[in-house]
Amino acid sequence: MAEDRRTRRSRRALGAALVELVLERGFTALTVEDITERADVARATFYAHFRDKEDLFARVTADLLAGLAERLAPVVADSAIGFTGKPVLEMLRHAREERDLYRIVLRGEGDGKPLQMFVDACARATAEEFRARAERNAVQPRIDPELLARVWVGEQIAVLRWWVEQETLSLPAEEVVRMLLDLAMHGRYWASGFEPPA
Repeated sequence: MAEDRRTRRSRRALGAALVELVLERGFTALTVEDITERADVARATFYAHFRDKEDLFARVTADLLAGLAERLAPVVADSAIGFTGKPVLEMLRHAREERDLYRIVLRGEGDGKPLQMFVDACARATAEEFRARAERNAVQPRIDPELLARVWVGEQIAVLRWWVEQETLSLPAEEVVRMLLDLAMHGRYWASGFEPPA
């Protein structure tokens, strides 16, 4: 039990050090020694858990995704049809709490691998949910669920990155969600101020 607690504490310290240092210097400039010094953890402890700094970044990203999935599960299951805005709101709340980590992932630090990991996981989960909704509601999607998921996730990621990079969040999460929901329900043409052609 003490070993597990110590392991978790070391991993948390290493993850926090990684995030702080990436924000200060960028991922490429970091060494394992920089990370272990900041975390106050021995290099041997680092290598007992991770192969290299890329492995640490991948683990931190996987943990971020697991935390996000845990938070999204109840709100996704809350609606048979979807389009409630609740999952996006929960993602924005999670991003607000884990802002620095979201910032380095969404910036593409680490040769873009954590960002790709994040996008792929979100797109996979979204496509599964789109397929399940179509089946539950006995509807045939007009656009392939994989493509639809990639478009939806791409828009969310772009908005999420813009939102977390602001020094002061100019729009509350609820307002961002309302606008994204309007966009999802009415489309880009309507959102640009035009009336649909008759």
